[in-house]
Amino acid sequence: MGMPITVEILDAGANTNVFSDIWSHFSSVDRKYSTYKKDSEISKINNGLQTTKWSPEMKTILRLCEQTKQETGGYFNIIHNNKRDPSGLVKGWAINNAAKLLLARGFQNFYIEAGGDIQVHGLNAEKKLWRVGIRNPFKRTEVVKIVAVTTSGVATSGTYIRGQHIYNPHKPDGLVKEVASLTVVGPNIYEADRFATAAFAMGKAGIEFIESLASCEAYMIDDKKQAVFTSGFEKYVVKA
Repeated sequence: MGMPITVEILDAGANTNVFSDIWSHFSSVDRKYSTYKKDSEISKINNGLQTTKWSPEMKTILRLCEQTKQETGGYFNIIHNNKRDPSGLVKGWAINNAAKLLLARGFQNFYIEAGGDIQVHGLNAEKKLWRVGIRNPFKRTEVVKIVAVTTSGVATSGTYIRGQHIYNPHKPDGLVKEVASLTVVGPNIYEADRFATAAFAMGKAGIEFIESLASCEAYMIDDKKQAVFTSGFEKYVVKA
């Protein structure tokens, strides 16, 4: 998927077959949705593949993208330069499905991370809540906050790893310059990831959008190195 993927399973019974199945899942997602692969289904669609030839799964993903667009006032928009790129939703969706695969096999204590987006379940090796660090976008070796979660998804949108890749579809130039990073804690990584992408595209107003969601909390660092967070975010923060 063009990004590092980490899977940690703490329960007995985790073997190479399980990890191979997880890898196969992510590889399948990459083959279908990568805009960098000329033979992926999304690339074929962008090159004119007829709607009647789209797979049922692709139709579901594009329907979910349209739903998210409507839920975010158009800030989540997968069309840029007349091409579809659903990666802002697919990554979280894929991680969430990997977690469902593990749960279906009876695993209860695990951690899945892909490109900085994380889904956890149960407890870590110390029998405590999983701890996830939020990096300083201006100094990546520094962790500014640590959140403790057990069944949540944690997604961060920012420019410090991939550069500027999220655009405001309502502005002519589209570039979001006033936000450096925005981390969302949600009920699962699918919800956290799609809303983190949309909220980042909103600029500083994104934190207010997350505040309006009953299921999510967020922590934002702006271009002036100032942090602001939603009213319920601190319940996740590990105190020093």
